[in-house]
Amino acid sequence: MERRVEISVGLFMLVGILGMGYLSVRLGQVELFGARGYVVHADFPTVGGLKDGATVEIAGVTVGRVESIRLRDYRARVTMRITSGVPLQDDSIVSVKTKGLIGEKFVQINPGGSEKAVPPGGRLTEVEAPVDMEELISKYVFGKI
Repeated sequence: MERRVEISVGLFMLVGILGMGYLSVRLGQVELFGARGYVVHADFPTVGGLKDGATVEIAGVTVGRVESIRLRDYRARVTMRITSGVPLQDDSIVSVKTKGLIGEKFVQINPGGSEKAVPPGGRLTEVEAPVDMEELISKYVFGKI
């Protein structure tokens, strides 16, 4: 009888640990078996607080994530992993936006009209730098607007 209780408690604990592991992976948006999708790059003059792991959106729908942000030739190279099956035209406009007034940063892609798609590992050249709120406020305060 005592052995049966110990086995039941052990199985209950095992199921609980497995459930916690599953939730950690799903909520943390971790890819266990390699990331899916393809990589594209965009070079910005500044990214203004954009972080690795930020979402990439088209029309408000998440289509990828920012994998890395590195300095290359004094510009910020943003590497994004885009979901397979979402083609990006080579004249798409990429911009860094903020959710809300002081919310988190994300990358917004406005599709272009070109027939030519960006290949995996390719580069999007049409970029818009983020609006620097501090600079706008200081210009307003000192009457330069």
